[in-house]
Amino acid sequence: MRMTATAYEPGRWDWERREPAEVGLDADKISEAVAFSAAHENPAMPYRLAEFYEQRVAEDPWEEPIGPYRDRGATNGLITRNGYIVAEWGDTARVDMTFSVAKSYVATTTGLAWDAGLIRDLNDPVRDYVTDGTFDGDNNQQITWHHLLQQTSEWEGTLWEKPDLADRRQGRERTLNAPGTFYEYNDVRVNLAAYAALRALRRPLPEVLREQIMDPIGASHTWEWHGYDTSWITLDGLKVQSVAGGGHYGGGVWASTRDHARFGLLHLRRGHWGGRQLLSEAWIGRATTPGDVNPTYGYMWWLNPDRQLFPSAPESSFFALGLGRNVIWVEPEHDLLTVVRWTDADRFDEFIALVLAAVAG
Repeated sequence: MRMTATAYEPGRWDWERREPAEVGLDADKISEAVAFSAAHENPAMPYRLAEFYEQRVAEDPWEEPIGPYRDRGATNGLITRNGYIVAEWGDTARVDMTFSVAKSYVATTTGLAWDAGLIRDLNDPVRDYVTDGTFDGDNNQQITWHHLLQQTSEWEGTLWEKPDLADRRQGRERTLNAPGTFYEYNDVRVNLAAYAALRALRRPLPEVLREQIMDPIGASHTWEWHGYDTSWITLDGLKVQSVAGGGHYGGGVWASTRDHARFGLLHLRRGHWGGRQLLSEAWIGRATTPGDVNPTYGYMWWLNPDRQLFPSAPESSFFALGLGRNVIWVEPEHDLLTVVRWTDADRFDEFIALVLAAVAG
């Protein structure tokens, strides 16, 4: 990873800019990448997100949202190198839904629980920590934290009034496999991971995230993390909400491009910020290790071994990806951090190639 002798981290109220040439980038090529992104907005996501949800419900009643949602803004983005902003376009301060980018936030809060020793071993059965019957049954009792984080749990049940089979993308009637042997991207099970992390931390995930990550990295106070109308529980005598790991049924992390960029930069800096280790390097190493079943997926971060995911990106790249092509792209090899919102999913690899073409030498 290329870094300056003293890695720059933006202050709470300012984020320094550099001309591309000052950090070894070709200004014309950066301008070309920005123009490409601005010209290729996602054609599949309406601005009025009620239309998106209405269409899903018309196709399948289980898609009924049970959490809040809001209309989206226009495409926008931000590129940093060595921590400095070298390009910014659109309204990067606007707070928008981010859909499955939230999964990487679920992973991070789980990492905080692990760092604090509240999760002793990631290969422990989750039933040792969540004892309310959620992990009862022959299959469910075998599920470990490792399985939840790699989306190989094969958990069966209903959570917040949504059954896991509502999001079985490999076929609703299929026979479930042993935990750890089958990968399936399943939002109900991601919400289960968020619930399990809540039980381990004994505090609402947004509260923990704000205190231990977002405030220390100088994020704004505009971001929000929502759950569902149905996801309120009583924990240690208090009414708390278990949050969503995406916007599939509404809710999830709503944040600005600038706040996502700080979160991504923290991961680029291997969890270090302002003289403190906010998130352990050991956790980030685990989060970005190829999965046992799906090598392009770690602990709720997308990976790029053998350039399988995005051919134009280095293998070292990792990504938080959300529906509508919301992206946090962390590129350690060249000390680049890029966030783009509402871009054309089919053209994103071309954008990656344009950004990397700007790297001199």
